[in-house]
Amino acid sequence: MKLARFLYSDKRIEGREENGELLDSGGKVYSFEDITWLPPANPSKIIGFVLNYRDHANELGLNVTEDPVIFLKPPSSLIGNREEIVYPEGTKYMHYEGELCVIMGSKAHKVPANRALEYVKGFTIADDVTVRDYITNTFRPPVKAKGFDSFCPVGPYTVTPDQAGDIFNLKIRTLVNGQLRQEGTTADLVHSVPEMIEYLSSFMTLLPEDMILTGTPKGISPIHPGDNVEIGIENLGRLENTVVAEKRVE
Repeated sequence: MKLARFLYSDKRIEGREENGELLDSGGKVYSFEDITWLPPANPSKIIGFVLNYRDHANELGLNVTEDPVIFLKPPSSLIGNREEIVYPEGTKYMHYEGELCVIMGSKAHKVPANRALEYVKGFTIADDVTVRDYITNTFRPPVKAKGFDSFCPVGPYTVTPDQAGDIFNLKIRTLVNGQLRQEGTTADLVHSVPEMIEYLSSFMTLLPEDMILTGTPKGISPIHPGDNVEIGIENLGRLENTVVAEKRVE
């Protein structure tokens, strides 16, 4: 099932996509053009994995570490499908990162990898937007680089595990203004989804709707105000957002 959260006439609706139509719990159909997408979950925390694809580490000239490297992205960075990514004034190099995002379904503490998927509600698409200007030391968590408001577009759906297909081999593609910029597959993840959940839950309790950003494959490149970023993941749909310049506060 593809679960959706959206606004219609300022009313918050928990719905689903079925046969190409957007429905609420009562079966009422909504036009995709008349709704505002919301992030498909309301997490207490968003945890990201760094350099979880070897080809991405190679393009940055960095080594993959044996232990996972993680960071936290604030919930205030969340936006939904078709919302605007704000390009901070003075930025020199901002880029997308198309990623598979895990949405937790139940409380998880010290969960072994072989049971980890039992705790997952579903999967969605994320864009781990990053300003590389602020990544000057790879040993320092890139909180500012990845923590601006609007820097975590996610959606459009939470796709339940039975509909997501083989999460160990999903194709990921990122297009900017219709041009292919990034292409990869979750088969190349250094740490698999179950391994990530096992690692995180070994020292922090994961709560329902918490999000895990699993890393991005090779192919990052700059984006600028006016650009349209579209990330597609096999079986999960397409996440689309436009970049806009930050408005000056007078």
